[in-house]
Amino acid sequence: MRHVIALDVGGTGMKAALVGADGTLLHAARRATARERGPEAVVETILAFAAELRAYGEEHFGTSAVAAGVAVPGIVDARNGIAVYAANLGWRDVPMRALLGERLGGVPVALGHDVRTGGLAEGRIGAGKDADRFLFVPLGTGIAGAIGIAGSIEEGAHGYAGEIGHIVVRPDGPDCGCGQRGCLETLASASAVTRAWAAACGDPSADAADCAKAVESGDPAAVRVWQEAVDALAAGLVTALTLLDPRTLIIGGGLAEAGETLFTPLRAAVQERVTFQKLPDIVPAALGDTAGCLGAGLLAWDLLSTEVSA
Repeated sequence: MRHVIALDVGGTGMKAALVGADGTLLHAARRATARERGPEAVVETILAFAAELRAYGEEHFGTSAVAAGVAVPGIVDARNGIAVYAANLGWRDVPMRALLGERLGGVPVALGHDVRTGGLAEGRIGAGKDADRFLFVPLGTGIAGAIGIAGSIEEGAHGYAGEIGHIVVRPDGPDCGCGQRGCLETLASASAVTRAWAAACGDPSADAADCAKAVESGDPAAVRVWQEAVDALAAGLVTALTLLDPRTLIIGGGLAEAGETLFTPLRAAVQERVTFQKLPDIVPAALGDTAGCLGAGLLAWDLLSTEVSA
């Protein structure tokens, strides 16, 4: 049975799968990233995990994987197969495509940015599958974005397209790690809500999920914290939709798990801010934490299709 290896590398864990030509998930596995052992150990863990998946395919399906796709965080040079930089993994300029290709016996390997790869899956087989133009925005530790156009993801001239988390929405706001002040992710990410709610309720262990529950119970302090985040998010999203005019706006990540506690006020806040712009459908992501892995599988199959057509 023809299949590809799909790997989604995160800061603490990796998700992997063997994916059939029709998108069927033939095998799934998870593994700790082991970043505490340093960047070289992380790279070796990735390579060893991929080799195990190859061996599993040979044993259970009678053939080796025909390609591999891997999604990694940070700055990614997908065209040249280089994992340029990832703060949470500590690596710089890792020739990931070449290393994986060598460990996997020379099969073609596609490398992608984790959020753009997740966006690819959401666009083709998830919440955006009927949209020719979409924007995928996961709200997690930070905020990133993936711009979907006709079944593919726009990377930009230098691979930085979609970084909506660094749109400045409050010029006098908190300092951001990027060097600016008031970036969207300092105000509306799950981390930002966690910080604001922990300060407001006086419990340093409280997080964004606790804030959402308090909002649902009518706690006025929680409602204030939540609405401030929603307002900032709406401001950033309206800037994005003014530039991109997406048909569908897909919201994922940890904050989206709050469901209508997030989506009802967010839709209202975006609608209040638009003037001439066309309002997109604002929908929750459909694939959850499997999006990156499924997207990596799509990258691998796309790579094979490109080679055949060439």
